[in-house]
Amino acid sequence: MESSEDILEGPTGLFKKYLINNRIFRNRDVLRHSYRPLNLPHRQSQIEQVASILAPALRTETPSNILIYGKTGTGKTVVVRYVGIELEHASSQMGTCCRVVHLNCELIDTQYRVLAQIAKLLLGVDEIASDKAHSHIPMTGWPTDQVYQELKNQIESINGVLIIILDEIDKLVKKSGDDTLYNLTRINTDLVRSKVSMIGISNDLSFKDFLDPRVLSSLSEEELVFPPYNALQLVDILKQRAKEAFFDSALEEGVIPLCAALAAHEHGDARRALDLLRVSGELADREDSSAVKELHVKLAQAKIETDSMSECVSTLPTQSKVILYCMLILDQMGLNIFTSGEVIRIYKKVAPKMELDVLTSRRITDLISELNMLGVINTRVVSRGRYGRTKEMWFDGNSQKIMDVIMSDMRLSHHELSEPDLAELRSLLR
Repeated sequence: MESSEDILEGPTGLFKKYLINNRIFRNRDVLRHSYRPLNLPHRQSQIEQVASILAPALRTETPSNILIYGKTGTGKTVVVRYVGIELEHASSQMGTCCRVVHLNCELIDTQYRVLAQIAKLLLGVDEIASDKAHSHIPMTGWPTDQVYQELKNQIESINGVLIIILDEIDKLVKKSGDDTLYNLTRINTDLVRSKVSMIGISNDLSFKDFLDPRVLSSLSEEELVFPPYNALQLVDILKQRAKEAFFDSALEEGVIPLCAALAAHEHGDARRALDLLRVSGELADREDSSAVKELHVKLAQAKIETDSMSECVSTLPTQSKVILYCMLILDQMGLNIFTSGEVIRIYKKVAPKMELDVLTSRRITDLISELNMLGVINTRVVSRGRYGRTKEMWFDGNSQKIMDVIMSDMRLSHHELSEPDLAELRSLLR
């Protein structure tokens, strides 16, 4: 049996070279999305705009609700979090009460859970430690009206102003409608001692089309649009983070400009730039390089693209995965370019074998368009003369990787097609 000394020596021996030879990172967490820098380059104007709208809260007045738009990685969330922290700090100095709670609507998709989560955050309870924590509202089991009433009582008890930040608000609306927003935008009419203001953050301008006009009017009293960063602005952001993240001389001169240029090409996404710089550093660190080089950035770009594709495919709805599976079958049959008609024919045979309802041709076409927008496949519309137009599609050489991700879905892997099934499908295409 191993002694405690043996157990301690084992990991030390295995990891020793990674610990003592570190010449790259001083603190890699500085490059993660969750890190909150002390200042935000090229976002002072947006900080001032949000602060000016929320300032009435310091006088216990109701600030306007705000809708904030912008592409991924344009600083929306980090700006709002920064202003929220400053607001709470200023209110404590002034002797008033301003509370800020932040919800990620991608993770919380029902009215009940949104209301319960706001209550938990008001009590200072971490969202993961739900049932064991002291909270008046369970995460399930109460009528929604009762949850609303209990939340209202908790808000009243703060005797101040509550700012509710709904990050990725479009996900909430698309999953469960606008009832949650309708109730929250009208909660002030039921409050006496406290006030509520809301900030919605979205990457998708079109989500407003899903809102009742009355909800939209209440929610979008102020609208702010965050523009993408350009390459020079991304260089400034990366240089600021790099000072804390890397040891001196750990970056070759061209690394930061290259990361910035690649991210600027991807719609000015600061998250993308930070990911490129971090993964470049990790690749250099793993090969025990003396510095991060431009080659590491190019390798990091390829790795991130592969990883993001896997994540995108793994989170697709089941019907979209089955349609993608049908495309992969066509690709493996040697059809490097195939049509929407061929995909539909294969799908109508495969879906029943997967114990799924068969979608209409129109709905299948819509899901194919979504896969194209996500970059999973490429499509083009071609004319067939008097036979009309059709949509052709193909993969970019990563079809086996996509198939591996698809087959990791338990529902699909349990119904993987046999060779006789595939032979039947081949006969459909003759």
